[in-house]
Amino acid sequence: MIGSRFKPVWSLALRLYYVIKPHLSLRLRLVARRHLARRIRARSADRWPILERAGVAPQGWNGWPEGCAFAFVLTHDVESQRGLERVKQLAELEISLGFRSSFNFIPEGPYRVSSELREWLVGSGFEVGVHDHRHDGRLFASLANFCQGASRINHYIDEWDAVGFRSGFMFHNLEWIKKLNIRYDSSTFDTDPFEPQPDGLESIFPIWVSDSGGSGYVELPCTLVQDSTLFVMLQEKSNDIWKRKLEWIRERGGMSLLNVHPDYVNFSAVEASADQFQVNHYAEFLSWVRHTHSGRYWHVLPKDVAEFWRSHRYEAVAKER
Repeated sequence: MIGSRFKPVWSLALRLYYVIKPHLSLRLRLVARRHLARRIRARSADRWPILERAGVAPQGWNGWPEGCAFAFVLTHDVESQRGLERVKQLAELEISLGFRSSFNFIPEGPYRVSSELREWLVGSGFEVGVHDHRHDGRLFASLANFCQGASRINHYIDEWDAVGFRSGFMFHNLEWIKKLNIRYDSSTFDTDPFEPQPDGLESIFPIWVSDSGGSGYVELPCTLVQDSTLFVMLQEKSNDIWKRKLEWIRERGGMSLLNVHPDYVNFSAVEASADQFQVNHYAEFLSWVRHTHSGRYWHVLPKDVAEFWRSHRYEAVAKER
């Protein structure tokens, strides 16, 4: 099954990282991660940011609703108190440009998300999802550990009336994720060698993950590189890679799904710190999509794409593991 080859060594490495992290300066952490990112990029030109075989449409594919050329989906993972404090600001930016998105919150992490904020988001046309359990890299350490975490995750899925999930660090085991009471998961990508678990779906289309009883969930892969990778690790000075990849997705009729962290978005006129990027990169990208592709994209929430895919259950052409 796709995504089943989870390597526990990554979980062990992350636990060690969290032990020593408080003793490492931000600058030192960024220097090490950026050095690694440059090395990975140099050897990944044939599969990132575009993997040609990921553009193969699923069997029986008849296109997106309303005759749209491609789907355009926005998501956000909130990973810290700093990110939590910027949620409304990011949401209001999207509202001003005519977009809506899903905000994924860590239920037992470094902050507490209020019911008032969740209700404001939903009432404003946004979606709320569950982001991991504690975001400590341990969720997939073992099946027993996952089952224990799944119990708590399902509690919050029910309490928040959520239908979507994304794990921390994009770790994934699509078999284990069946234990979550969700309609969709978004813990994978089409191709991304920078992730700790770099086995992508090799598809820019969702896939249906069924269980033995005929039920299941929809897997929505991230198909545009995450903001933190693009601007913080690779230190890109423009959003051109987003635009180029989106054009490629449009030509193949796929799904453009982006994950932006409010934690790393700098809304101040003051120059961004080393672990942030200026909001204009994101705002300009949304404006470009709106004006360049007006009338050609199906912009809905992740839950709407999942419901569409669930009703059709297209058999995506994806890598088997």
